[in-house]
Amino acid sequence: MADNKIIKVVMDKEVIDRCLTRIAYEILEKNKGMENLVLVGIRTGGVYLAERLKKKISGIEGQEIPLGILDITFYRDDISSSHKKPLSGKTSITFSLDEKKVVLVDDVLFTGRTIRAAMDALIDFGRPNMIQLAVLIDRGHRELPIRADFVGKNLPSSLWEAVSVHLVEKNGMDEVVIEEGA
Repeated sequence: MADNKIIKVVMDKEVIDRCLTRIAYEILEKNKGMENLVLVGIRTGGVYLAERLKKKISGIEGQEIPLGILDITFYRDDISSSHKKPLSGKTSITFSLDEKKVVLVDDVLFTGRTIRAAMDALIDFGRPNMIQLAVLIDRGHRELPIRADFVGKNLPSSLWEAVSVHLVEKNGMDEVVIEEGA
C-alpha cells in the first residue's frame, strides 16, 4: 500500500461520516428498529466501521446494539494459494446469532470472496434469521453473486487500481482513495 501512488481522494472525513449516518438510518428502517438486530464487523476495517455504526444506531434508538467481531482468515478460499503465513485475529461474538438479524459490516466490497468467507464463519456461530451486508464502498468486479444491502458509495474502478479505506483508528485519518498498482 505504501508504494502505491494516490490517484484521487474520493471521500473525506465528512463524506464518510454522512454515509455512515445514512446507512445507520437505512438499517433501522429496513429492520423496523433494533429488535433482534446485531452488528458484526469483519476484521479489520469492517470492525472500525461497525463500531461507528453501533454508536450511531445506539444514539438514534437510545439503547445499545450488540456488536461482534469476526476474523475470517481460516475461512478464505485463497489461504492455501498464498505464500505468506496468514495472520489471524480474534473473533469475538459474545451473543447468540440464533434467530437474529445480522448486519455484516465491511469496508470494501470487491469480488465477494471475503463476504462468502464471512457468511461461512457466521454460520459456525449459530443460525441467524437473516444476514444483511453493509459496506462503505462497493467497487464492483464481483466473482460471486453477492450484493450489499447498504452501501455508502458505489465506486466503479478498474482492476488495475486499488481502493483503500483509511480510518483514523488505524491510519490516523479518514479518507477513501484510489491508488494505482492494485
